Amino acid sequence: MKRGKKILSMALAALLLAAAPGASALAAPAHAASAGQVSYLTGQPVAAGQQSQRPIAVMLNNIKSGCPQSGIAEASVVYEAPVEGRITRLMGLYENWPAIENIGYVRSSRDYFVYCALEHDAIYCHYGQATPYVGDLLNSPRVDNVSGAVAGINVPAQTSYSRTGRRKAPHNVLASGSGILKDVQRLGYSQTYHQTFKPKFVFMQPNELGMYAAYPTVTQIYPGGTTANKRNGYSRVQARFVYENGKYYRYQYGKKQVDEKTGQQIAYDNVILQYCNGEVRDKNDYLAFGCHGDIGAPVQVFTQGKAINGTWTRHADGDPAVYVDQNGQRIKLTPGKTWICLVWNDYAGDVVLK
Repeated sequence: MKRGKKILSMALAALLLAAAPGASALAAPAHAASAGQVSYLTGQPVAAGQQSQRPIAVMLNNIKSGCPQSGIAEASVVYEAPVEGRITRLMGLYENWPAIENIGYVRSSRDYFVYCALEHDAIYCHYGQATPYVGDLLNSPRVDNVSGAVAGINVPAQTSYSRTGRRKAPHNVLASGSGILKDVQRLGYSQTYHQTFKPKFVFMQPNELGMYAAYPTVTQIYPGGTTANKRNGYSRVQARFVYENGKYYRYQYGKKQVDEKTGQQIAYDNVILQYCNGEVRDKNDYLAFGCHGDIGAPVQVFTQGKAINGTWTRHADGDPAVYVDQNGQRIKLTPGKTWICLVWNDYAGDVVLK
């Protein structure tokens, strides 16, 4: 790594010291999990049979010329991480995906996103890849991979992707849920979770809402800080979340981040900053991030306007990264959508919380 900065920023260290458990009564939101089948990704009720359906994980462009994304609001979980050029790329996890059309704009794979998809036993969808670093993984039996027809992929998709004339290549690839379904069937991938699947998230029950009321209040989250053009990835995107009316609203590039389909700003019930070791791989600035380890790396979970600090651990590809608080208890999320930022440890000091 290029820098030896301590993992914890002053803001993160202060929150770790200040966090204290407590509870108060909050009215149960309409989306609180019920006693029936609930989604493993959102904790919200789902139709019979949908709980067992594997999600798809779709790589999404986040360069300014590739925005706004199409269908991002329909993702249950979004991952964000730095890539070369020190901007970020996104990966959306979609449930009930055969019914979703025009997901995009689809971009190329990086191996750390694949490892995040494996946490959820997801079918991984992308168009292109950094072949020297992820080609072998994508072509291996470890990944159910739906790839665009590009060099380096042994068995490409046939019906999943198309290009629109509304944008210029390479920022114009759209994915079709019905097309992905045809490729999944052709490739013989299971559409239901494997027996080895372990759910990543633990969600609050209706009587637990407000369990973190005594924890520090944070209503603005800047994963890359408030200054533009730092090297952490998030700074150049100007990424931030603002907590209002029970949701974390996403902003980037100096304005609201919206879904192209609806024109509406995207918002989430939980935001997670997962701190990872990282390094520069080559002169082209390809990056690597550690997505495994029993190292007790820091994590910050933001839910209901509160900040819960803890650590995360992940032992194997098929295991999820588990988030625990300072008492070793699983951190519980508000039922709903979640956005996860992989934050490079070397740049943890850039994070700003207000």
